[in-house]
Amino acid sequence: MTKLTESAAWQALQQHYAEIKDVHMKDLFAQDEQRFDRFSLPLNDILFDYSKNRINDQTLQLLIQLAQQCGVEQWRDRMFAGEVINHTEQRAVQHSALRYQGDEPQFADGQRIDIEINKELQRVKSLAQRIRNREWRGHSNQPITDVVNIGIGGSHLGPLMVTEALHPYTIHDLKIHYVSNIDENHINNTLEDLNPDTTLFIIASKSFTTQEALVNAATARQWLLERLQSEADLPKHLVAVTSNIKAAVEFGVAEENIFKMWDWVGGRYSLWSAIGLSIVISIGPSQFDALLQGAYEVDEHFKQAPLTENIPVIMALLGIWYNNFFGAESIVILPYDQNMHRFPAYLQQADMESNGKSCDRDGNPVDYSTGPVLFGEIGISGQHAFYQLLHQGSKLVPADMLAPISNYRCIATHHRALMSNIFAQTEALMIGKNEAEVIAELEQQGLDEAAIEQLLPYKLFPGNRPTNSFLFYTLDPKTLGSLIALYEHKIFVQGIIWNLNSFDQWGVELGKKLASHILDEINQGEAVSNHDASTNGLINYYLNLKPKKF
Repeated sequence: MTKLTESAAWQALQQHYAEIKDVHMKDLFAQDEQRFDRFSLPLNDILFDYSKNRINDQTLQLLIQLAQQCGVEQWRDRMFAGEVINHTEQRAVQHSALRYQGDEPQFADGQRIDIEINKELQRVKSLAQRIRNREWRGHSNQPITDVVNIGIGGSHLGPLMVTEALHPYTIHDLKIHYVSNIDENHINNTLEDLNPDTTLFIIASKSFTTQEALVNAATARQWLLERLQSEADLPKHLVAVTSNIKAAVEFGVAEENIFKMWDWVGGRYSLWSAIGLSIVISIGPSQFDALLQGAYEVDEHFKQAPLTENIPVIMALLGIWYNNFFGAESIVILPYDQNMHRFPAYLQQADMESNGKSCDRDGNPVDYSTGPVLFGEIGISGQHAFYQLLHQGSKLVPADMLAPISNYRCIATHHRALMSNIFAQTEALMIGKNEAEVIAELEQQGLDEAAIEQLLPYKLFPGNRPTNSFLFYTLDPKTLGSLIALYEHKIFVQGIIWNLNSFDQWGVELGKKLASHILDEINQGEAVSNHDASTNGLINYYLNLKPKKF
């Protein structure tokens, strides 16, 4: 056993699990009329209700002891102080400094960073405002009408999610497009409706060597060159966010239109930086400030609130409880807001790239489950897709449900129906339907005893399925910033408890290196024999069938 699973707090939780695992939440609510009040927490206009979980006061107490034993508070303070906690890459983890609104200097690895952060943010806002005000002109002196963000991973998912989520706050005749897939259909489908005279490309690549981003960027560059008057016009249609300024300049980006990335910002935590340029163009500088403010207020809550009242800490501990003691291998994210349709995909990367690891910080294999499989969909769509498994499947899948009390353009008949569904689903997942209830229902429908006996097993709902509910007044920039930061810190806390480095991603490297090697082989066009039999067969089958002029 490892240090974690041998610990007193872990062993106490294991014993407690044996005592509580068969307790039904219906009974917990029946025994405690104040359960909702005791197991819910407000933060600004967000209400976090975690009362529909298979916990009691002792559960929470033991989970808090686990967090304390694992040094969550100390690691948290080290992160905010800018210490090098990403030890495999020798980097600080200071994405929170990008949204800091206070007066204290911010540091990363002993170097002050807040002055440079603010300088770069002002540059981003200035460029975004020029585009929004139609001051930036393309080669034919026409204003920009379309912005195409070319990136992958964190340089794509974060900006895309936020832009979609805050659609009501955008300038609707200024279109933001996102291209990430190296499949040519993605960029071709995007470019076919665009005018090169009025299109600006943002190339978002920290290293400016990422294959997906550079292949798409090269296609965009060629598309421009075929339509512009000369190569000298390229800088009017290109900007970049990167730490490799030299490569971006060689590509055709004017140095004054290159925005900086820092080593202490991980890609999946980078939307708060210049990677968020497309967001600022879309919603404007003041609304981007509100996004930062919402995240900053969660940072302060995470730093200052006692663990028993700390929302991201409790989110994390509930995840540990189900993952490591109930054996739940997945979690589902269910926004009941159409504009949040990319939120689950964003959290997939944030969570699974951070904690999808089986080697601890000391280089040892773990003997416990770590990061869950995270999936999700808009709640209403999910109800008619995979909720069947949530309600009656053989797997326990904890769910987070998020919903606005009002919308930017709220139509009462729509919104009341929407909210009735989220309330009904959390209740149904919790209470289920027992044999007596099913029989009474079928008798009321006039079915005879034989028909009831036949249908009975199919109509039973075990219930006791856990959910967290996040209610917020409306999905404005500040609230979205808060929600994102809550999940960021949840992921951090779980990584600390599992003794993981949540801020590297070596698992991404092997496939990328192999792809580069195989690309060279494909370009040579000769049959291969140096891989395993399956890979050889697949490559050779492709080479044999691909168009000769391809």
